[in-house]
Amino acid sequence: MAWSALSAITRGGDRVTGAPFATRSTVWGANGAAAAAHPRASLIAIDALRAGGSAVDAAIAANIALGFLEPIACGIGGDAFALLWDPGAREVVGLNGSGRSPATLDLETHRARARERLIPSHGSLSVSTPGAVDAWWMLHQRYGRLPWADLFAPTIALAEAGAPAAQTVAFYLASTHRAYVSGRLPIEETDNFLKVWAPEGRTPVEGELFANPALARTLRLIAEGGRDGFYEGEVAEAIGGYSARIGGWLSAADLEAHRGEWVEPAKTAYRGVEVWGLPPNGQGLVTLQMLNMLETFDIKGAGFLTPESVHLQVEAKRLAFEDRARYYADPAFAELPLEWLVSKDYAAERARLIRPDRVNPDVRPGEAPGQGDTTYLCAADADGMMVSLIQSNFQGMGSGLMPDDLGFMLQNRGRLFSLEDGHPNLYAPGKRPFHTIIPGFATRGGEPWLAFGVMGGAMQPQGQTQIILDLVDYGLGLQEAGDAPRWLHEGSSEPTGEPAKGTGALALETGVPDATRAGLAALGWRLGEAPGGFGGYQAIERLPGRYAAASEMRKDGAALAY
Repeated sequence: MAWSALSAITRGGDRVTGAPFATRSTVWGANGAAAAAHPRASLIAIDALRAGGSAVDAAIAANIALGFLEPIACGIGGDAFALLWDPGAREVVGLNGSGRSPATLDLETHRARARERLIPSHGSLSVSTPGAVDAWWMLHQRYGRLPWADLFAPTIALAEAGAPAAQTVAFYLASTHRAYVSGRLPIEETDNFLKVWAPEGRTPVEGELFANPALARTLRLIAEGGRDGFYEGEVAEAIGGYSARIGGWLSAADLEAHRGEWVEPAKTAYRGVEVWGLPPNGQGLVTLQMLNMLETFDIKGAGFLTPESVHLQVEAKRLAFEDRARYYADPAFAELPLEWLVSKDYAAERARLIRPDRVNPDVRPGEAPGQGDTTYLCAADADGMMVSLIQSNFQGMGSGLMPDDLGFMLQNRGRLFSLEDGHPNLYAPGKRPFHTIIPGFATRGGEPWLAFGVMGGAMQPQGQTQIILDLVDYGLGLQEAGDAPRWLHEGSSEPTGEPAKGTGALALETGVPDATRAGLAALGWRLGEAPGGFGGYQAIERLPGRYAAASEMRKDGAALAY
């Protein structure tokens, strides 16, 4: 790409080569790579690879570490999803590691305690069964090489000795602490959070050592007992006992009954690249729907970061999100038109609703025939296995509830159910809620090409689409695609039943050219702000005989390769 031309429309830095907006160069290695949201987690993953572990071993070890190092985004109280390239079977494999709602919590209780017809964002009503540990176990049983306990040892040592708080982690711990002590988030119990994260009345500042010996002890029980060390016995009983003590519903029986699921990923072709996504209850199909619509336009000809290009992308997002709000749910509880949603014929029909000269004032879901914070990481090994894994507690640290003396917080994914009769995402006991976290994967010519993700609630499919366009249409490098200025549209209809807020608001990062801002406003977009809400990116690209790895400038992550 002609960087001299590009520099005229972006606010460049002082680089001697590459894109003027790039913050660093891509990392390269011949034997393996890892990219995670904390440098120490990436290093732990590389150590696992160098010890003879598979990419799955490296990914699990990194995720365990992130639960301690980045507790504001993930941990063993949350869920996990994965897409991976299996070099033996030569196929992309999917894993849905999301948990279900408590068996004893019924719809009537939810409706009686709803706030503006929505499930509260924090507290016991928002809790669903954690699925991450079971997902790790399933991955390790099929693809692991190192002993299970070895994956936990580095984090157990860290949690006992302590580690410096990263900048983003310190910021969000402090904001969570303020929310609890101010009473802005009225929940059943906050003493356990204060005991772990603010024992002296404040949370750790950036660079200050923090430890979590309670988490270290819990991880040791899981290291010794396998998945049953979490879903049965002491840990499960402690979770169930805590829930009962505060008037919640999650029980030891819910934990014992939990099982993740191997699933067949969906895919679409976009200009010679096959892009993969997990089917609902997640939002992975949104990326595929957006790409299908955008393939009908000359995105490359529209130009990088022009009003024309961004406008087309945002309109495709709005249309896909209306389908997301209408159809995405647990397929075990509803008949979902999945093939139709990602079909090229349907995409062409939807694309005809996009006008290049103005904002569509009224977007709706299609008529089917007959019918937040997260961590993302990826790893690759010398045998060609590539793992794309995403794991989350959902909003902030999750529900706000930490079981007694276990050192981790329970997720609040249960707040993403709808309470509307007839909606496929209507709450029911034992049901998986709609999920926002989605790993990304792409192949080219039947060969693995890209493990990638962009964390951050509804930003995830928007960010994934922008990454694919930057790589495929605009020819950016792996790190440059992650550093490129992004857009974020908010205000679409939600799977919880919340209606669209007019045409929504379009937020643009500071690097978007002023001419593009003016052009988008002229097309009818209401420009808003979303400071810090543009996602968190990690990626590994496979090329002949080598890997490229990239990480996010917007957070604390690092990419490593060897």
